[in-house]
Formats: sequence, C-alpha cells, structure tokens
Amino acid sequence: MFDWLDQLIALLVYDTIGLSSESRWGHALHFFFYDSIKILLLLFLIIFLMGIVNSYFPIDRIRAFLSRNKLYGAEYLLASTFGAITPFCSCSSVPLFIGFVKGGIPLGVTFAFLITSPLVNEVAIALFIGMFGLKTTLLYVGSGIVLGTLGGYVLGRLKLEPLLSDWTQGVMQQAQEEDAFNEGRRTFTQRLPEITREAFGIVKTVLLYVLIGIGIGAAMHGFIPTGFFEQYISKENPFAVPIAVILGVPMYSNAAGVLPIIQVMVQKGVPLGTAIAFMMAVVGLSLPEGTLLKKVMSWKLIAIFFGTITFLIIVSGYLFNLIL
Repeated sequence: MFDWLDQLIALLVYDTIGLSSESRWGHALHFFFYDSIKILLLLFLIIFLMGIVNSYFPIDRIRAFLSRNKLYGAEYLLASTFGAITPFCSCSSVPLFIGFVKGGIPLGVTFAFLITSPLVNEVAIALFIGMFGLKTTLLYVGSGIVLGTLGGYVLGRLKLEPLLSDWTQGVMQQAQEEDAFNEGRRTFTQRLPEITREAFGIVKTVLLYVLIGIGIGAAMHGFIPTGFFEQYISKENPFAVPIAVILGVPMYSNAAGVLPIIQVMVQKGVPLGTAIAFMMAVVGLSLPEGTLLKKVMSWKLIAIFFGTITFLIIVSGYLFNLIL
C-alpha cells in the first residue's frame, strides 16, 4: 500500500542525503520520515471518516438515549462502542464522563465509556493499521470494546455510587435531563467543511506527539540492538505482561505518542501481546487521569477503577500473546 512512499524515502535518505542503508543513522532517518508521513496520512483519512460518523451521532443524543432507555445490559456495549468512536485521551475523556454522570447515566455505563474512549479511537486505529496491519487492528479494536464492556459491567455490579464524591452526588440530585433532539438538521454538504476543519485540527493537536513518538521509535530502531527488550519481558517470562502493565500505568501518553515506540519494541523482540498490554496501560490509565477523577470520585473508587482495569489489561495481554 505504501511501497511508493518507502521507495521515495529511501531515495531521499540514501541517495539525496547520502546515508548508508546499513548505517544506524540511515535506518533511524528512514524510519522517522516513512512512518511520519504514512501515519499522518492515515490519521487524517480515518479522523475525517470518523468525523462523518460523529456528526450523525452527537454526544447529547447518545447521552439522552442511554438515560431514557433500559437496554438490559446492552447499554454497556453501546457506551463502550461510543467510547471507541470518540477521539479522546484518558484525561480529555474525564469531562465527558462527568457529563454522563450528571446526566443520570448509570455509573457502570459511564465507566464503560471511560475505559474504551482512550484505548480505541480513530488515532489509535490509523496508527495500528499503518504499523501492525488490518488483522491486528481489528483484534485490538474488538478487544478494547470488550474490555470496556466487561469492565463497565463489573464495576456497575459492584454498586459503587456511594463512593462518588459529595460534589457529584449533589449534582446528580439536581441534574435534569437535557433535550438531545433540539439541534437542527444539516445536510452532509453543509457539514463537510466543518468535518474537514476538525480533522485537520485533531491532526494538528496530535502532530507533536506523533513526531516525538516516532522520533523516539526511530532512535530505538536505529541504535538499540535486536533482543534488548526481549531479555527483560520476553514471552518465556511468565511475569512479563504484569511487569509491563504495572510499569505503564504511572506513565501518560496518547496513542499517537506511544504506538511508534511499541512498534519498535515489537521489532526488538518484545511479544506483541505484551507490548499492546503496556500500551493499554499507558494510554488507558494515567496519574493525571486519576487526579482529574478526584473531582467526581473518592480515592477508594479511583483505586477500585484502576485496579479492575489493570487486571483486565493483564488478562488481555496474555490472550494477545496466545492469539497473535
């Protein structure tokens, strides 16, 4: 699909710049230019397509639907799927989470959204397709939605509402349902310029993260020897997945920043399932997210949330290693 780009970058790096194809700098620069252009192209395309989807399924409409209808368990899957089509990191998902709670949506359902939203979005999908192919991307997207659905259901069954902060409980008592269907209809032609601007805006927002992540990945690709990571978190080490996940939880990045690094880790010998579990921990859970959630949750509830999702990510990592 991108053979033309690979040949163009090779011409630039090896012929125009004059670096050897066997040198470390040659490998690093080829990786950086090729992945940067490929990922940004995919990023814009998928964000544009998802912008079309999002324009027909606005947030207020989803909130109202979940608030007004009893779906006999399907609401967890719906909220998780909605999280998958929203382009938010773990921190930027929190304001929407607060809005869901204020709107009267059950806590477990809001957790399903909060879990999936940073894990699966158009940014992650675009990067995954470019780096690991369609099969792995579909498996990742499906597992992310399942993880959000299962995590939301488990947390919902625990009846954790009393552990919400006093501020949240007060807001929930006073909140009134918003009218979700008061927006005028616009044709696709009228929406298209706005969708295009939003796609460019999102790419511009994550551009620095993409370039930093690919830059780190390029340095690792060119200068870290094959097998460096494998000796610490190899497939033979039964504790590799939990070690990777526990190391990832305190970190904070979005998919654009961490996926290029994950790609190089896999190239250097780390099992794909272990690397994906590490990425899920970095992207889906973070200390800044926990700080933001303190506004709506007690520390005990935050600990339960983080602990439950950490456990599910570890299980996912083992399953990925068995399947991939």
